[in-house]
Amino acid sequence: MSMQIILTQTMEHLGAAGELVQVKNGYARNYLLPKGLAVSATAKNKRKLEHDRKAISQRVAKEVSSAQSIADRINGMRLQFERQVGEDDKMFGSVTSRDLAKQLEVAGVKVDSKKIQLAEPIKAIGKYDVPVKIHPSIECKLKFFVVGKAN
Repeated sequence: MSMQIILTQTMEHLGAAGELVQVKNGYARNYLLPKGLAVSATAKNKRKLEHDRKAISQRVAKEVSSAQSIADRINGMRLQFERQVGEDDKMFGSVTSRDLAKQLEVAGVKVDSKKIQLAEPIKAIGKYDVPVKIHPSIECKLKFFVVGKAN
């Protein structure tokens, strides 16, 4: 069974805010509706949607412009991480997406570590470019260096 809902927020694999979509009953009842990500597609909500469409589009435009400004700031950054190294430049520890998020926050950019698309922790010295998906339509590259420091 499926259910018609109206999205209140843009969802990456589902649709844009204000869009009327079909989803499975359980997904709507157990996830989308309780979290406020969607509302039931009743006649009343459809009329309200038409009225609120302008406000939704303004909110989405504001989110996109905010995300774009964050992406521009990240594109201009060059971060550096120092990690202890042993013989043959073997690194102790690693650099994770949480480390990257903390370093970005210190630099004045707050980004959730889940949005940093680091496949696995970095365990080698070098230069790296990692994609950061700030908004479903906006992605940027975070450039950083991992350098070694002696004991």
